[in-house]
Amino acid sequence: MPFTDKFSPAPREVRIAGVITALPGLAMVVLAVLLLVKSGESVGNNLLAEVGYYAVLGAGTVACGVGLLLGRTWARSPSVVVALIMIGVGWYLAGPSGQPAPGVPVGLLGVAVLVLLFRRPSRAWVLGLREGETEEEAAERDGAAGRAARRDRDDD
Repeated sequence: MPFTDKFSPAPREVRIAGVITALPGLAMVVLAVLLLVKSGESVGNNLLAEVGYYAVLGAGTVACGVGLLLGRTWARSPSVVVALIMIGVGWYLAGPSGQPAPGVPVGLLGVAVLVLLFRRPSRAWVLGLREGETEEEAAERDGAAGRAARRDRDDD
């Protein structure tokens, strides 16, 4: 069994998406530290609020990326939101801001995360597909109908 399979039950696509998702979070944490360091002795309430905003948002984004790396299914939905935000930021940078050099890569990274998280192996992983099972069967087994059936069995 390869080390990566021992490390995470998620497919390779999900782990790659986790690394890409963590990048903007790390950038926000670094930005927060740089803002605090550059401010010197003139630390006011506005600066502390800005540093806190970037630090919390960055830490949450890094947590989503790490969650995907570790194979946690809860991290998929917030990572999709992060990818959509990356696409929006990339579009704004490339278009209205007139800065295609940073905008195009940011947007493409967002698209890459979406593609990786919606490929068949990623969907099979998040649905908990069993060998020979269709996506519909897995969704019913673990969806609302599946939870209701389990609850009824447990009550008996």
